[in-house]
Amino acid sequence: MTRTDRATMSVAADEIRRAADLLRAGELVGMPTETVYGLAADALNVEAVGKIFSAKGRPADHPLIVHLPDATHLARWARAIPKDALALARAFWPGPLTLILKREDGVPDAVTGGQDTVGLRVPDHPVALALLRAFDSGIAAPSANRFGRISPTTAAHVREELGDKVALVLDGGPCQVGIESTILDLSRDTPVILRPGAISADDIARVIGRRPEMRKPHAEEGAAPAEPDQPRVSGSLAAHYAPRTPLQLIPAARLAEEAATLAGEGSRVAVLARTCADPKDARLTWCNAPSDPAGYAHGLYANLRDLDACGADFIVVEGLPETPDWQAITDRLGRAAVGSGDGEDPLPERDET
Repeated sequence: MTRTDRATMSVAADEIRRAADLLRAGELVGMPTETVYGLAADALNVEAVGKIFSAKGRPADHPLIVHLPDATHLARWARAIPKDALALARAFWPGPLTLILKREDGVPDAVTGGQDTVGLRVPDHPVALALLRAFDSGIAAPSANRFGRISPTTAAHVREELGDKVALVLDGGPCQVGIESTILDLSRDTPVILRPGAISADDIARVIGRRPEMRKPHAEEGAAPAEPDQPRVSGSLAAHYAPRTPLQLIPAARLAEEAATLAGEGSRVAVLARTCADPKDARLTWCNAPSDPAGYAHGLYANLRDLDACGADFIVVEGLPETPDWQAITDRLGRAAVGSGDGEDPLPERDET
């Protein structure tokens, strides 16, 4: 039995209908996707979208990604759609690619953060697609967690994080990809990756015949985009995806030594390793992640949640290879390190999964 079969069987048709009815009634629903679980609301219902911001503690001017049933819905949400967008939609939808396009009239400011652009994608998960088809419109769905914290990759994570703020959580099993979608800006002449993900610059270049640029990082948390006309998007703050436990990235050659030193000073230490063997030190909580990028990404957020909950004073993470296939994961861990350790939910005044 395939993953698709198992996920489809786990959510009955009547539960999909109930979820669609709740969305029409302005309620919030936890929705599985192949990347992370989303906090879903009717993207055309401003009051419902407002509940997303309230439940997450998310800055009100921060844009949301709209999930569509299929690419035929593009014209309802975007205008002046470039041929590159259509080619990429054919190649990668359903899939973990979000396209930033000029928004169509009628798309609420609450969804776009007041910008003239909107983020759109078709998720590659049978439960999400069944819900979108039943709803037959766009669903706004940022990650279903408190703003700035670790994204959820199981239904249990959503329930733990948001509780009764969500009317229903559809359980589609663990997310297959495990990190958020690639965000590609096609609203200007030059395509720019605003957030790396499973769809790489090389993947995009093979379809459109030119390599997208990479977004310049923000100078500091809450700063405006490095380029004045670059859209604000999800997951672009310096601090994001963060555990409450302070997190440090340590080169592989020094990982065991640094962890042992911290433990020797009386600290409780949790370790996320990739290639380093567990030294069987009783002072350390040790987690070995898969050594390949896809496997590592799939389990990343679940591993960080487990280590965050183990009562450690520090989480130390083995540094990753500086190669393109690790870029998206390195991006998430770098932001997690910056945002970790305060024990509170970060609420910057502007901009941000």
